[in-house]
Amino acid sequence: MSQGIDMAGEWTERQVDVLNAVLRLLVDKGDNLTMAAVARHASCSKETLYKWFGDRDGLLAATVRWQAYRVRAGNYDVQKLDAGALRDSLDGFAVNWLSVISSPTSLALNRVGVAHTLSGKDNLGPIVLENGRFAIGERLKPLLEAAREAGLLAFEDSEIAFQTFFGLVGRDIQIRLLLGDRLEMTEATIARDAARAVQQFMALYGAEKKRAGADAPLN
Repeated sequence: MSQGIDMAGEWTERQVDVLNAVLRLLVDKGDNLTMAAVARHASCSKETLYKWFGDRDGLLAATVRWQAYRVRAGNYDVQKLDAGALRDSLDGFAVNWLSVISSPTSLALNRVGVAHTLSGKDNLGPIVLENGRFAIGERLKPLLEAAREAGLLAFEDSEIAFQTFFGLVGRDIQIRLLLGDRLEMTEATIARDAARAVQQFMALYGAEKKRAGADAPLN
């Protein structure tokens, strides 16, 4: 698979236009995602697409990464990380992630990815996993590990801690939406669900709660 453009760098404005065109195409046309179709929708040449992204898989990988780009752990100073900054960062991450996974573009990406995986048509399923969920995990785990170093969280494995947070935030929302459930994912609903997930996560992994539990007298 082509590596395409440097995912760690910034996309140009024109490349962002192309990636947004891919997302619109997925929502409107579903499976009709060819380099020729993207070129028409993005008003550019196929040669430009191949130059920027390498091939169709490279374009899909960039599109998934662009969609996931909004899910970030927030700005925090490792040297000044405290309980308030940790909660704010986790809450911001949860709000962003819930907003992204409930969006029509994410649902379209996942529908096409599942269909392609079942048919063996191409690599879209693995691309969605690698550049979506897995990339998001690598983005959040440094915050969790920094919080552990600061004595705010207590866990042994950052991947397991991330999986727990991921499950508390997402629950069954995306699968229900994919199956046609008409959930009302308003800003207020997302904010409420995010705050609840953070509270539940801190109850499980908050270092102070763990210390309090360890110090509690035995009956």
